[in-house]
Amino acid sequence: MTALGRAGSVSHFTPLVLGFAALGVLLLGIVGFLQQQAQNDAEIQNTIAARGLLLRTLVALDDAETGQRGFLLSSDQSYLAPYNAALPQIVANLNALAALEGAGIVDPIELTELDRQIAQKLEELRSTIELNKAGKNSDALALFATGAGKSTMNLIRAQAEILLASQTDRARERFARIKQVGEWLQVGALCAVVLAAALSFVAVEQLRRRLANLTASDDNLVSARVDLVTANAEVVTGVQHGEQLSEQLRQSQKMEAIGQLTGGLAHDFNNMLAVIVGSLNLTKRRLARGETDVVRYLDSALDGAERATKLTNRLLAFSRQQPLSPVALDPNRMVAGMAELLRGTLSDNVVLETVLAGGLWRALVDPNQLENSILNIAINARDAMPEGGKLTIETSNAYLDDDYAASHFGVAAGQYVQISVTDTGMGMTADTRSKVFEPFFTTKQPGKGTGLGLSQVFGFVKQSGGHVSVYSELERGTTIKVYLPRSYRENESRGASRVAAAFPAGQAGEIILVAEDDERVIQLTVDTLRELGYTVLHADSGAAALLTLEAVAHIDLLFTDIVMPGMDGRKLAEEALKRRPEIKVLFTTGYAPNSVVHNGALDYGEDLISKPYSIEQLASKIRDVLDRPRTITSTAAV
Repeated sequence: MTALGRAGSVSHFTPLVLGFAALGVLLLGIVGFLQQQAQNDAEIQNTIAARGLLLRTLVALDDAETGQRGFLLSSDQSYLAPYNAALPQIVANLNALAALEGAGIVDPIELTELDRQIAQKLEELRSTIELNKAGKNSDALALFATGAGKSTMNLIRAQAEILLASQTDRARERFARIKQVGEWLQVGALCAVVLAAALSFVAVEQLRRRLANLTASDDNLVSARVDLVTANAEVVTGVQHGEQLSEQLRQSQKMEAIGQLTGGLAHDFNNMLAVIVGSLNLTKRRLARGETDVVRYLDSALDGAERATKLTNRLLAFSRQQPLSPVALDPNRMVAGMAELLRGTLSDNVVLETVLAGGLWRALVDPNQLENSILNIAINARDAMPEGGKLTIETSNAYLDDDYAASHFGVAAGQYVQISVTDTGMGMTADTRSKVFEPFFTTKQPGKGTGLGLSQVFGFVKQSGGHVSVYSELERGTTIKVYLPRSYRENESRGASRVAAAFPAGQAGEIILVAEDDERVIQLTVDTLRELGYTVLHADSGAAALLTLEAVAHIDLLFTDIVMPGMDGRKLAEEALKRRPEIKVLFTTGYAPNSVVHNGALDYGEDLISKPYSIEQLASKIRDVLDRPRTITSTAAV
């Protein structure tokens, strides 16, 4: 655009600029008028208040004088009640008038004179009353008869009339000012409306002309559009390139994590499977030759299977998928009870010390998983002190505030029970500390550890709604702090474990219905329960289990898998309890999604045994559920 064109464009907008400036000045004037109007209103209210205070003061003085006269004539103390009540009112009213004097509402000279006269009147009243109380009634009456009090009262009324007249004049002035400002506001508002309408018309006309000019400049418009399309294409290309780089980075990180996880997992599971398969092969060959000395091979196979089970549970803990059974427990009692176990686990040159806090809150947590977590941390601490040292386990109440929660992802502010485990070992570097909770990360020699211990602790604590942190210095030691959510309910128990040397046996009259969709698992479960002495029925689906319930008159226990196609174990339990409210339910699962285990935690009052389980564990759990009186709770259990 040429200089002439730009000058012409500016000249087009000059009337609008001047018009809007005038409108702004007009609006500012209206705002000023409104503020002045509000000030006038406030002054009127203060004037009315001043008149009320003056009148109430005169009434109070009359009451005080009435009480004095009654007392002088009768010497009866009850007549002083109006006098005693009037004194604080008079003082309060004069103080309020003094405040209005400071605001310019009351004339200070006139008010000072009124204060002096009232003080003189009150002194006269007080003197006569004190003389009467002292037994000098004649003196008091003589002082009263002089008429000085009456004269003072007349002066007070005259002075109050002066002040009231002054307030009346002030009120008239302010009412006149309010009327004048109101007229100005009406004129200003009318001018603002007219000017705004004119400016709107001018603005619309200017926009119409500008639109006509732009429409006539098709070449410039096309050029601008081409530039815009080109710039947009460059932006889109840059965004796509950035997204590709971001996706490549995410994929690289994902593959690195998967590679680390599968590598460690395959190594450990292959070792365990080698023990199991080798032991079973030797057992099969010896049995085929008629030899019966195979117990040690079977023990080796069972040991390998149990270690595989523990590894699976650790993986579930890290991924926060294992079902938990939280109760309100006393961490002090747990730590004290574990002391002997830990002393047997630690080296002889490691000194164990427990520092238990007084008044410790209860924690809402799965006791078995908490024991495993403390044991895992203690073992890692022991390994960090090969030359010996000191291991301290300490409990305390803790509060994580909003600032701490905001600076630590996934941490909720609130009250926690803290368990700290401190060692005097070699400590960690910053890099090691940042990886300490990663699965299969370990600084130990090959074969000395799986690297899953602390990752299991991390997963369990997070799944429980808690927090875990690490503090460490090289050559000084390490502290791992576990924050567990505080429980506000009483201590709970899900029944004592009934593990004993002999399996808890069943009776033929106790009938168990097993619901399981895996054919091999259901056959093994049925055989195991019959081996324990129970009468067992089985169904391969939830629907088939319901048909069995309708056909059989009495069933003591429903033992159901949670994850089944069609009707899952949760729905089956709900339907079974509708038909048989007295039936007891035991759930089992190897993995429980959120639809059946809420946030990974078993609902309070429900029972679960995790796969795989030994015959001892199954025998104890079945007996425990059957022998415990049934408590009616929600079946939205797992």
